[in-house]
Amino acid sequence: MFQTIEMGCPSSLEMVDTSRHGNASTLPVSWELTATETVPTAGTGFESVLMENLEEVSRLQGEADQQVQRLLTGDSESVADVMAAVDRAGVAYDLLMQIRSQLTEAYQEIQQMRV
Repeated sequence: MFQTIEMGCPSSLEMVDTSRHGNASTLPVSWELTATETVPTAGTGFESVLMENLEEVSRLQGEADQQVQRLLTGDSESVADVMAAVDRAGVAYDLLMQIRSQLTEAYQEIQQMRV
């Protein structure tokens, strides 16, 4: 359902001159991203994308909870791994809340439109 696209490290930016009316400035034309992105393939519905992301947030929170429990019971001694898992879950949850806020705001704007 998703395809992974790996992007290389940024090396240099290709710049273009956008001089207009005496105001000289340069803008980056292209650069390479430094992350691995997952993009939906054709035919993927919004509902399925949303549900997959909800499940991913839930999975990350479950992993973080398990690692905290292992640390508390003494099964794990790596505090850094536990903190990283908790941070990953926190960032995923924060992103989910931002998406929810944006969707709610968009829905409210649509409700206020006059037909």
